[in-house]
Amino acid sequence: MRGSQLTIYAANQSHRVRHLSVVDWILEEAKHAGIQGATVIEIAEGVDAKGKYHAVRFFELAEQSVAVTLIAEDARIDDLLEKLNVGAACLFYTRARIEYDTLGTNGAS
Repeated sequence: MRGSQLTIYAANQSHRVRHLSVVDWILEEAKHAGIQGATVIEIAEGVDAKGKYHAVRFFELAEQSVAVTLIAEDARIDDLLEKLNVGAACLFYTRARIEYDTLGTNGAS
């Protein structure tokens, strides 16, 4: 199958959108767009789109940056991006065209 890999970066996972954490909001919108799987990675250090350095310290764990990666057909990724664009969170993302599929018989439905 062909589609896109979308990685969304949130500089502060404690930010709230509609009473949800930004990660839960992204995952909820992905579910509504028909995207079933995602990988959430907590980032220990990084530089945001504005050049600000972020590093996790013990007392700042709620402000830790995260990356949410999703893979789906282009139409579903387009739908998700539209929904996230009207949200109240400032997010940076990357998108790459990919080929994907499932290997082995255990992954078959």
